[in-house]
Amino acid sequence: MNRRKFIKLAGSSGALTLLASYPIFLERNLVLVNRYKIPIPDLPTSFHGFTLAHLTDLHLGFLVSQSYIEGIVHKTNRLETDAIVCTGDYVHDRNTTEEIDKVWPILSKLRAKHGVYSVLGNHDHYADFGRSYYWLERSGQNIRHRCKPLYKGKDRIIIGGAGDYWEDKLEIDNAFTFSEENDCKLLLSHNPDSVDTQYNTSLSLVISGHTHGGQVVIPFFGPPVLPVKNKDYSSGLIATPKTQIFISKGIGWAIYPVRFNCYPEIAILELVNPQLVG
Repeated sequence: MNRRKFIKLAGSSGALTLLASYPIFLERNLVLVNRYKIPIPDLPTSFHGFTLAHLTDLHLGFLVSQSYIEGIVHKTNRLETDAIVCTGDYVHDRNTTEEIDKVWPILSKLRAKHGVYSVLGNHDHYADFGRSYYWLERSGQNIRHRCKPLYKGKDRIIIGGAGDYWEDKLEIDNAFTFSEENDCKLLLSHNPDSVDTQYNTSLSLVISGHTHGGQVVIPFFGPPVLPVKNKDYSSGLIATPKTQIFISKGIGWAIYPVRFNCYPEIAILELVNPQLVG
């Protein structure tokens, strides 16, 4: 093999290696801040423009370090949104409390003017529900099976939380027991399949994760793997027969440690009343 052929072959091999490593070592670690306008017809006027930072599916563990999560939390705090919501799967491994005890002291550093509200996901149950719930309570972020009003003057919106679709009882109606019928209600629920279950509460918006956006999104085809019953539930804002749901692409990985055409994200949701949009 002459020198020219060797250089050409080496260059081709290097390009292939870079291409193969991109979904594992590059895109998987490039966390975007994506901003979404969420129209809510019954949003009180004073909440027009209210912002939520949405974190989900951090999956602390193999290939997702504590320092990486600390960077996410610091970045989220610096965005200075009105509130922060977290929808579960903070750890990755099963049957261990080690990762739970590492991730929650970091998550407890989240700060926002109108509070931080969190529920659990299936991986938090897989690891250890008792320990996950202990930290959820200790952090002051627990909204599972309960709701809380957020006030701006006399106006308010209600944030409530469901249990995990696979590993817990949802109890959506019970979560909003102390709300009024005409309240604008936002539900945190890890798995988007929750919106297709039976409940009577009128919800203005459901905020979920779990899907990771599929992690691999093939152009003109979409994600070949989605861990949900309803394959329409991938990512972004989706209208359903009962309500609308926002699904974040999340931060970490689950089935395979790659991402392609599906960057991790911190999602910023700007709530808007359509009647006030010019």
